Amino acid sequence: MRLSHRAMEPADIPECVDLLASHPVIGPRYGSMIEHLPEAWRRLLECEASATVMIHADEGSASSLCFFGVTAFVRNDFLRDMKTPPHFWIGPELAKRMVNGESPILTGRQLREANSRDGLNLVVWEGWVRPGYEASSELQHYMMLAFIQDHRGFLWKEVISNQPDSVEHLGFFLKTGAAIWDPVAGCYTSKSREEPGEIVRKPHIFGISRELELRERGHWSGSWAGSLFDYHPPRLGFNRSEQRLLSAALSGATDEELTGMLGSSLHAIKKLWISIYQRVEDHLSELIPNPQQLEISANGRGREKRRRLLAYLREHPEELRPIARAFRQSRATSQSS
Repeated sequence: MRLSHRAMEPADIPECVDLLASHPVIGPRYGSMIEHLPEAWRRLLECEASATVMIHADEGSASSLCFFGVTAFVRNDFLRDMKTPPHFWIGPELAKRMVNGESPILTGRQLREANSRDGLNLVVWEGWVRPGYEASSELQHYMMLAFIQDHRGFLWKEVISNQPDSVEHLGFFLKTGAAIWDPVAGCYTSKSREEPGEIVRKPHIFGISRELELRERGHWSGSWAGSLFDYHPPRLGFNRSEQRLLSAALSGATDEELTGMLGSSLHAIKKLWISIYQRVEDHLSELIPNPQQLEISANGRGREKRRRLLAYLREHPEELRPIARAFRQSRATSQSS
């Protein structure tokens, strides 16, 4: 079995909603709100403060969707509402608020500000596994890697998982580092007052916070979910146009291919690269060696510069995450002084 993933597209929404609606546990949680989920997700895909994944399994000549996930970056007030009894099913509540014009999703400006200062709240809206793949350790491992890839490099404050639909899924969440929110004690705990079956039958909050991971586990690598909190401020301060180009270039695309991907001209692409390399030279000069140190042709030197920069970005995704302009400028000023 070969697994691959990509972001959700608007054309995927009807299939994904139908799969949720037919789920014996998740479908009834939505009730009539399932009819409004397509519109809510269409609006979500237009938001910068979200992430989606579609994982396909290729077996021989056949390819099938075996998992999809939807996450949203939410405001502090929605997080407080979730943690205040009586608890609610998160997915239907998000859908209701979005279609009613009360979206709790951060705007682009709020996302950049929060990611530069106090931190972000992540909510896993839904995570659906195709029946028959639930016990696949290969898929579970791939799901975690894809999730980390999409969410590393942000300044997370709190991460809330989707609410489990079975005792087995509950056990999986707890093994990945999530804890149960105890509204009486006002904190996360690994020991619930209720039996697993009772927990699954009604709304509960499962999550992990930066404070919990640091205080109780002592190191960001204490769990795979905890690794999301291993954050380092960006050093290069790329602007949004530069980030878009670099994100697309991580696929290995040529400049000619990047023009089509970004809807730009070859001249504009080359101009952006000049700006990017100048920024690297100003703030992280050791990343790209002096041309005299590279005993290869001019074209070879250009490819080597790009290779080294993209390798650095794969290890430092914070460089490609949205940050406030004032924060970017302050970082640039502090590093040049």
